[in-house]
Amino acid sequence: YSSVNSLNHGFSNIPHIRYFYAFLCFVYIMTVLGNGFLLSLISLVKTLHTPKYMIVFNMALTDLCGSTALIPKVLDTFLFDRRYILYDACLSYMFFVIFFASVQSWTLVTMAYDRLIAICFPLRYHSIVTEQSITAILLFVWIFLVSVIATMVGLVNRLSFCRSLVVNSFFCDHGPVYRLACNDTSLNYNMASALVAILIIIPLIFIIATYVCIFIALSRTTSREERLRALKTCTSHLILVVIFFLPIGITNIAAMTSYIDPNARMINSTLTHTIPALLDPIVYALKTEEVMNAVKKLCKRTYLNRMKAKTRPCNHCCIKS
Repeated sequence: YSSVNSLNHGFSNIPHIRYFYAFLCFVYIMTVLGNGFLLSLISLVKTLHTPKYMIVFNMALTDLCGSTALIPKVLDTFLFDRRYILYDACLSYMFFVIFFASVQSWTLVTMAYDRLIAICFPLRYHSIVTEQSITAILLFVWIFLVSVIATMVGLVNRLSFCRSLVVNSFFCDHGPVYRLACNDTSLNYNMASALVAILIIIPLIFIIATYVCIFIALSRTTSREERLRALKTCTSHLILVVIFFLPIGITNIAAMTSYIDPNARMINSTLTHTIPALLDPIVYALKTEEVMNAVKKLCKRTYLNRMKAKTRPCNHCCIKS
C-alpha cells in the first residue's frame, strides 16, 4: 500500500555503534571536499577540458551525488533514531542510491574504453574519442540506467505488503523491500538478477575484455619503456576498478555461499557504497600527473592574482590640500 510507512531495522545490538556513525560522517565530509575539489579543478583548468576528463568529471559528480543520496539519510535514520520512512520516500531513496551506484559502474567502463583507444589506436585517438562521442556515451548511460532502475522501482509499486513492514537493511534496498510482499515477486526477482548483471557482471566483462586487448597490443610493442609508459596511464583506472568491484563482488559471493551476520553484512554494504566515492578523487589526485600539474597551475594562478591585488595602485585616493 502506497500510504503506509516502513521501518528501517538497520543495525542492532552493536556496541559503540555511534563511532561508526561518526566515521560515516567523516567519510561524507571528505567525499564532498575531495569530489568538489576535483569538479572545481576540472572546471577551472582549461588543460583538463578534454574527453578523458569529461569522464572523470562524470565520475566525481556521480560519487558526490551517490554519497549525498545515501549517507545523510543513514545518519538521520540511525543516529537520531528516525527509523520510519514514508513509502514513496522509500522508493525514491531506493532509486537514487541504486542509480548512482550503477552510473559509477558504467563510468568505469567508459574509462576503460578511453584507455583502449588511447593504447591500441593512438594515432586515431583524437578522431575517435571526441567531446561529442563521450557526451553521447555518458548521456546514453544516464538515460538507459534511469529507464532500467525506474522500471525496477516501479515494479515494487505493484506489490501488496500485508505482513511485516520492517526493512532489514540500512536503507530501502530493493531485495529486502520486495521480499516483504505477500503476492508473487518472481518479476521483481528477475529484475534484481538483471540489475546484478547490469551493475556488476556486464561492466566487469567489458573491462576485462578491454584490458586483454590492451595487454595483447602492448605485447607486440618491442620497447619495454613504451609498455611501462602505457601501463602507467592505466594505473588510476585499475585502482578505481578494484576499489569499486572487489568489495561488491566479495559481499555478493559471501551472501550467496554462506551465512553472514546481518549487522556484518550491513556494515560491509555501507562501506562498499561509501568508501569508493571517498577514494576516487584521492587516487586521481595522487596517481595522475596531469591532475597534479593542474593543481600546481591553479595554485600558481591564485598566488599571482593575490600578489597583483596587493600591488595594484589605488584609483580612488584623495589628495589633501
